[in-house]
Amino acid sequence: MIEASDNGEIDIILTKSIQRFARNTVDLLETVRHLKDIGVEVWFEKEHINSMSGDGELMLTILASFAQEESRSLSENCKWGIRKRFEKGIPNGHFRVYGYRWEDDELVIVPEEAAVVRRIFQNFLDGKSRLETEREFAAEGITTRNGCRWVDSNIKVVLTNVTYTGNLLLQKEFISDPISKQRKKNRGQLPQYYVEDTHPAIIDKATFDYVQEEIARRKELGPRANKSLNLTCFSGMLKCPHCGISYAHNKRTDRGFMEYWACGSRKKKGVRCPVGGSINHENLKKACVEVLGLDKFDEDAFLDKVDFINVPERYVLEFHLKDGVVITKDCPNTGHQDCWTAEYRAKTSEKRRKKPNCKGSSVMTGKIKCAGCGCNFRRASQPSATSESGKAFYWRCAERNGCGTVGLREDVLKPFIAETLGFPEFDDAEFEKRIDHICVIQLRIKKSIISRFCR
Repeated sequence: MIEASDNGEIDIILTKSIQRFARNTVDLLETVRHLKDIGVEVWFEKEHINSMSGDGELMLTILASFAQEESRSLSENCKWGIRKRFEKGIPNGHFRVYGYRWEDDELVIVPEEAAVVRRIFQNFLDGKSRLETEREFAAEGITTRNGCRWVDSNIKVVLTNVTYTGNLLLQKEFISDPISKQRKKNRGQLPQYYVEDTHPAIIDKATFDYVQEEIARRKELGPRANKSLNLTCFSGMLKCPHCGISYAHNKRTDRGFMEYWACGSRKKKGVRCPVGGSINHENLKKACVEVLGLDKFDEDAFLDKVDFINVPERYVLEFHLKDGVVITKDCPNTGHQDCWTAEYRAKTSEKRRKKPNCKGSSVMTGKIKCAGCGCNFRRASQPSATSESGKAFYWRCAERNGCGTVGLREDVLKPFIAETLGFPEFDDAEFEKRIDHICVIQLRIKKSIISRFCR
């Protein structure tokens, strides 16, 4: 109806009473004001109110408040009736539960669904994680009643639902506000009602109770309880004191094989860890060796002596030992340098030469060489106040140990090359065609560098 009003199809709306239009004062006023703005009148028959009249909105505000409170009162009366039925062991309607169907007012077992429920419990008793069961069902094509894939949350609901024992737990959820209809889990805010032997059981009570104890035990163990995960001795031990979340183990192979640890908040949408950065796996082991006074890293010694490790700030580890001692140790992340081997360097250089438009490369990649040490110059950027973009590109010798050859600023180098080749401006194609490489000689004259072009 609102959409039709916006399209100009309605001139006036006749309403029996305010209660039939809305029971939320804010919604009522917002809707009536919107309709009034587009020239649509709203008449309330019972209250004799016209939204276009001078005192119409004032009367609406007062009467809508009464309607809202009346709705709240009716909701409380309904809740009172529902709770009285709960006390007598009568559920509130025919709720849906996998493994059962309703026949009149009785829950009856659905054999094929009950078999899936029993398998979920048996897998858990066999030590399998919910993730393993999820993968198992996906491989076999076992789906939920609606044909959807079984996921971790569905399996958890089955494992914790007391209904499968033939008993009912009533008022597990409740509506906190009758106006917004917000539903909440009942975590002790309201009484719950346990009704025994209301329907046939799929799982016996003793098995169900044991599963709940096992769930609590695995929760206490954290990720170590899930044997389907690829864990190390550091799993669950490396913690972020700011986010309250453990660091997660990650691997990457795009720069050769590299392992590192990062705050688990990275996987949560909208959450940003104030520490940031990552912890290199090998450097973490070296830090443990130094803190524990070992000759080499030993997992058993680590687990025996260390309670947990906090990361209070970037690249800083705070070891909390089981004897109460706290030791702080720096752990810089050198993962990029470690993976930058001669083999990977050669592979990257070859890739950049073949694809000059790839990230971090240009037509000059691999063509500017240091005459002193023979290394290629590498392209890098840094902030610049004289550049329009706020940063400038420089070419510097890749040899960091002892080579004193100065860097070349790209926006100065390109016009110099164009002038040397006799062109009005630098051209990538002509540079690629005519220049084999450029040798940079370590000779400074009036803060300039003499370069030798080798064609």
